[in-house]
Amino acid sequence: MTIPLNPGRRRLLGAAALLPFAVKAQDDYPSKPIRMIIPFAAGGATDVLGRDLGQAMAPSLGKAFIVENIGGGAGVPALNTVARSAADGYTVLFCASGNITAQPLLSKNRVDILTQVTPVGMIASAPHVLVVSAKAPFKSVAELIAYAKAHPGEVNFASAGIGGLAHLGTELFARSAGIQVTHVPYKGAAQVMTDLIAGQVQAIFGTMPSFTGMIDKGAIRAIGITAPSKSSPLKGLPLISQTVPGFAYSSWNAIFAPARTPALVTNKLYAAMQAAARNPALLQRFDEQGVDVAMSGPNEMRNLVRKESAIWEKVIREARIELN
Repeated sequence: MTIPLNPGRRRLLGAAALLPFAVKAQDDYPSKPIRMIIPFAAGGATDVLGRDLGQAMAPSLGKAFIVENIGGGAGVPALNTVARSAADGYTVLFCASGNITAQPLLSKNRVDILTQVTPVGMIASAPHVLVVSAKAPFKSVAELIAYAKAHPGEVNFASAGIGGLAHLGTELFARSAGIQVTHVPYKGAAQVMTDLIAGQVQAIFGTMPSFTGMIDKGAIRAIGITAPSKSSPLKGLPLISQTVPGFAYSSWNAIFAPARTPALVTNKLYAAMQAAARNPALLQRFDEQGVDVAMSGPNEMRNLVRKESAIWEKVIREARIELN
């Protein structure tokens, strides 16, 4: 006599039958090109780093990375695209730290970001540079602070948008230095630079590649960096912490995959990142852009995301930052 299986038992046996095929698919990974989502427009600092990294990782994986830029929306559309993709390693996010540790904190429907995506690994880290207009009446961090204390709220700090790392860095700097400044958000980097050169805004935090051309022309000045760096373009710039003890943060770049992506897949991706980090051409490109190679695996990344999210959540709460 045949005893019919109950539905739960039937599903369990069906899943067990499929398990060898799933493992085989992971062993064969990747068998097709990998889609890399970047939450910024083409040509920006993160986009350039992501494309360089994808090219350097491709030889180890035997497959190319196809870059897709999904900018705007504080990075949320790009993040959602990856989070909703199949957890098979064929869609990944290459992002800046603020996309993961800060901007999700501003969402009206907040969720734990590490339930949506899983870390593959970090590849790069860079301090933010504090840049001021050449027309501003201060040429050092100490002079800026002294001027801001004498003129509360009159120093305008620009950023490319509310809740971005440049904005949060501004708020952290103001609190650490004991000054009042005015945050002026823009919708794009081009207008920020125009107004910074004209002196309509006096200061901004950001990564070095965004500023190099105008610094070389003398239109703006770099007066400090938020964390140590070995990269050539940042040599000679003083640490802001020398003037404002305890003030420090960095921007980093990493790859994330959809939550529940198998470890066998993420490990292959991270191994390819480690191989890329030994590529002389990639090292030179990173150095030229003011970026240090900084490797961290999935477990370290989870801890870092938790730590930095707590820091930025405090800044957001104290500064009462909200997205419109």
